[in-house]
Amino acid sequence: QLAGLAVIACGLWLRFGGPMAEFATDKKSPELFFMGLYVLVGAGAIMSAVGFFGCCGAARESQCLIGTFFACLLVIFAGEVTAGVFAFIGKQVAIQEAQKIYDDAYEDYMKNPVGKVNSTIYRYHVALQCCGKGNVEQQTGLPCPENIQLPKASNCLVEIQNVIDTNLHLVGIVGIAIASITIFGMIFSMVLCCTIRNMREMI
Repeated sequence: QLAGLAVIACGLWLRFGGPMAEFATDKKSPELFFMGLYVLVGAGAIMSAVGFFGCCGAARESQCLIGTFFACLLVIFAGEVTAGVFAFIGKQVAIQEAQKIYDDAYEDYMKNPVGKVNSTIYRYHVALQCCGKGNVEQQTGLPCPENIQLPKASNCLVEIQNVIDTNLHLVGIVGIAIASITIFGMIFSMVLCCTIRNMREMI
C-alpha cells in the first residue's frame, strides 16, 4: 500500500509539479509522456487496493485472498514492465512532441510579440530556465527570466530534452524499485499460501 501511494505521489508530482506541467497548460501537450504518467498513477492506485486484499488475506489466513493477491501482483508486474519498455522506446517521440509545442509558441511569439502569446512563451522560459533556441540575436528580443545570463542562456530545445530524460529516468528508477517490491510480494505471498495449506493439512 505504501509503495502504491509513493507511485501515485511521484506520478502526480511529475504531471502537475515539475517543469513538464507547463506544457499541459497549453492547448497542445506531449501526450505520450503524460500517458505514461497516467499509467503510473493508475498502477499505484491498483497497488494500494491490492495491498489491502493482501493484508486481509494474511490476517484471515485465507488462501483464496492471498492467491488473488499473488495474481494481481503478477498482472501489475507485467504492466510495469510493459509501461517501462513503452516509455523508453517512445522517449524520442515525447521529446519531439514537446519541442514542437515550444517551436509553435516561439513562432507565434515572433509573429505577434504581445498579449497572451508573450505570457505563454515566458512561462516556458521560467519553467525550463532557458531563453530561445540558441540564436543570440533573437534572444535579446524574447521575454527571458530575470536572472538568466545572456548569451549563456540555455537552448530551450536542449533543455526540453534534458527535462524529459531526467523525468523518464526518475520514472524508470521508481518502476524498478516497485517491480522489485512486487517480486518480493509475490514470493512472500506464495510462501505464506503454502505455509497455510501445510498447516491445515497437518490439522
